[in-house]
Amino acid sequence: MDRTSLMLLLLAGMLAASCGTARKADRLQESQLTAALAMPESWQTGFQEIELPHFAEDSLVVHDFMGREVIIMNAVRDEASGEMVANETLKAARVTARFRNVAERHGKIDLAFQVIVPAAMQDSRWQVRFHPRMNVLDEEVALDDILITGKDFRKTQLRGYQQYERFLRSIVTDTTRFIDMHQLEIWIKRNLPRLYALRRDSTEVSDAQFASIFGVSERQAVDYYTYGWLVRRNERRIRDKDKMFRRYVKVPVQTDHLRLDTLMVNEAGEFVYNYVQTLQTRPKLRKVDIRLAGEVCEQEKVVYTVPESEPLTFYISSLSAFVDGRERYLDQIVSRRVDVQREARLLFEVGDDRVREELGENLQEILQIRATLASLLENESFDLDSIVVTAHASPEGSWKANDALSQRRSESVGRYFERFMQQFADSADRAAGVFINLDGSRAAAPVRPGIRFSSHAVPENWDQLDRLVEADSLLTLIQKARYRERRLEPDPDRREEAMRADDYYPYLRDFLYPRLRVVSFDFRLHRRDMAQDTIHTTVLDTSYMAGVQAIRDRDYQRALTLLRPYADFNTAIAYCCLDYNASARSILETLDRSAEVNYMLALVYARQGDERSAVECYLHACSQNDRFVHRGNLDPEISALIRKYDLNHES
Repeated sequence: MDRTSLMLLLLAGMLAASCGTARKADRLQESQLTAALAMPESWQTGFQEIELPHFAEDSLVVHDFMGREVIIMNAVRDEASGEMVANETLKAARVTARFRNVAERHGKIDLAFQVIVPAAMQDSRWQVRFHPRMNVLDEEVALDDILITGKDFRKTQLRGYQQYERFLRSIVTDTTRFIDMHQLEIWIKRNLPRLYALRRDSTEVSDAQFASIFGVSERQAVDYYTYGWLVRRNERRIRDKDKMFRRYVKVPVQTDHLRLDTLMVNEAGEFVYNYVQTLQTRPKLRKVDIRLAGEVCEQEKVVYTVPESEPLTFYISSLSAFVDGRERYLDQIVSRRVDVQREARLLFEVGDDRVREELGENLQEILQIRATLASLLENESFDLDSIVVTAHASPEGSWKANDALSQRRSESVGRYFERFMQQFADSADRAAGVFINLDGSRAAAPVRPGIRFSSHAVPENWDQLDRLVEADSLLTLIQKARYRERRLEPDPDRREEAMRADDYYPYLRDFLYPRLRVVSFDFRLHRRDMAQDTIHTTVLDTSYMAGVQAIRDRDYQRALTLLRPYADFNTAIAYCCLDYNASARSILETLDRSAEVNYMLALVYARQGDERSAVECYLHACSQNDRFVHRGNLDPEISALIRKYDLNHES
């Protein structure tokens, strides 16, 4: 067979294959065939608690809410007689239900479903692309794609990559290949014999030295013997890399946002992919819908658009629905009298007691005290009774002199702020429309309680100096030990005099002593409209209520941190949500057996494999409140018991 005949034969085969896929695509279009979404019958999704342990016996003896014995069987109803008979259930290969209840655990749910691709949608020359979508509340979320690639489709893909690789290999990376090395060497031998003689010498010669010796630069010599058209062609190929990739690789191999890319070798039978999507739950999330759409492609051409499938619906059961949201209160003792303390560092001239705003940072400190006074005077819940001003001094000078100076400074500060308070009161009166009569008396002046200033003095602030020395990072351990020795001297004047001889004293005097000269304020207030010294009241337990809200927000770890000290029903819910079943059980078994407690115990017992106790507690919960008959279908642990023993059958 000659070459022309072979080419004609191959062309005929390609045309026949093309016609075959075209007819197949037409049949898909006519039938509007789609992929199916289905629920798997049994699937390990990571929540081991929904797989109940196997027991040999087919019946359980439990006690109902009235204490009577009831026999519960692993049974089905006989269609002929109507009786319940023990039976082994044969599981179907596929479940066609469009919805399923899924349990939330640890703030997450696993959505497990199957993507079933019919054989008619598969072909070795096709790639089937599926795009699952998830509807969460009002948001549509795209899930990872599924690709089913035919054998011949993949061969064509790889062939394109091979062609592109050959193109890349044609790009020259060694620039010496553009130079006519033979002619360049002849030129150097004839015109630059001194350089040619050094052809095996690796000594570096700069371009400037080359030009000064030979009259022509090295770059000029090389450029003369460089094939410019080869350089330009190579540069063009570099620029065209992206364009050539698109030319050769019509359909790139997808790697991002892809759940599955499987190669189909033949066309026999359906293709089934088990898809599991983990989802973080959100407040108010009750259900999730899954839909599937896609297309069938023959290389870059879409030959069939897959119609959107019917949705699968997952109903989410969350134990947060059991939270007891009633407000919790704490007993609190409220005192009529309240003290507010404030400290300011005011500088004084040596031996002077006048308050000078211009010294150091005095003005900033004074403004902060004024702001505190203003807020206390305007407070609608408290009245200011008195202010105790205490002035502290550093150890320089004698104790007696420091005592007198501290007292004078304390009194001076008190007078200073008394004037401020009077000015503040006058300003408030004017703002309220109060006027001064001609005789100087006030008209309609509000009744203001007298606010007393008390002055106290701490002559030498040794206690604070002790703390500063111990915390200081610049003093050495030896210096601190020496200071502690000096501190044992009971007489403060002799103590300070002895310290003057130590090497650390200048540091104390210049850097620590100024921090001792402070004025502290003790504002003493009382609550308005409260006659008793103390009263007992209740306040909302904000920490507990924050834990309740954390359960509602599905932040179970935070909820447990807040609720663990209370060890109540809500604490048990937090334990259950985190799958700490033993801890939840230890709390629930101590509580009164309400319907909610019985149901939660049924769930915990089921997780721990105690089916008898689980069934008993579930029946008790249903007897107390029939809403749990329906709730049981939402929790996989209870639902498994209901199916196994037909707990909700009508008598």
